[in-house]
Amino acid sequence: MKLAAKKFLSMVITVLAVAFLVFLAFAVIPGDPATAQLGTQATPERVEALREEMGLNRPLAVRFGEWALGMLHGDMGISYSYGTPVSELVGDKIPITLTLTLMAFLLMLVISIPLGLFAARHEGGAADHVIMAVNQVIMAVPPFFSGILITLVFGLILRLFVPGGYVSYTQSIPGFVGYLFFPALAIALPKAAMAVKLLRSCLAGEKRKDYARTAYSRGNSTKQVLYRHLLKNAMIPVTTFLGMALSDMVAGSIVIEQVFNIPGLGRILLTSISNRDYPVVEAIIVLLAFLVIFINFLVDCIYRKVDPRVRVQ
Repeated sequence: MKLAAKKFLSMVITVLAVAFLVFLAFAVIPGDPATAQLGTQATPERVEALREEMGLNRPLAVRFGEWALGMLHGDMGISYSYGTPVSELVGDKIPITLTLTLMAFLLMLVISIPLGLFAARHEGGAADHVIMAVNQVIMAVPPFFSGILITLVFGLILRLFVPGGYVSYTQSIPGFVGYLFFPALAIALPKAAMAVKLLRSCLAGEKRKDYARTAYSRGNSTKQVLYRHLLKNAMIPVTTFLGMALSDMVAGSIVIEQVFNIPGLGRILLTSISNRDYPVVEAIIVLLAFLVIFINFLVDCIYRKVDPRVRVQ
């Protein structure tokens, strides 16, 4: 409990540090939101008046303090471009991005664990060599290019989905999940290939240890030794990788959303960056940072449960 409390405090401090750096970065980079808002109608007088209205003329520390306190209470400010609360804009997009990320993670588990176990059982065989060769190819292909290939093959050639034909979760849950399947697959494939290779390598290493030979000497089959003895120990490093992969998928979903025309956090983030709508950009970046840090916190807690040696240390 004590260590968990320390980890939680560290997480809170890290989120605050990220929030400050994000706020500071947008305060010092070239460009002025007031000028961007006024466009061709920008005059020095109108720009100054709008900056005063937006509160941009106040000291940085004061603005950050008010913004941070507002974030803690769920008030993310008002969007410069849309004129609506940022919490409403972001709140509508969070379910889309989170669903895409969780679907990608589940697909990674469904693909990687059975294939990793199968490759370990047939280590050195033809099936193992084929799986490892395919793995190398998939790991070399970035997710956005996988998304383009999936759109070409499954969307345009096989016509299993309509590219760009996004279905909102408010209209149809099955249609929403069905459309997100292929984007989630594009995110999951490279991570699944890495997980297969890692799990297979860990199982192969565990297979050569003394306790595995003892299990074999007692008459256990390869399948029994693999599932009853080796898998638990092999999953210790794999658990760490899965946590890192889930964190990476949160950011990776932002890119894939552009490929498949999904109106999630990625679209509004890029639009807000172009329009210098800093309240929206800051809120999304801090939210994504919080998700990544929170996932790492959960992985640390799970890792301590999986590996008793960490609790002893």
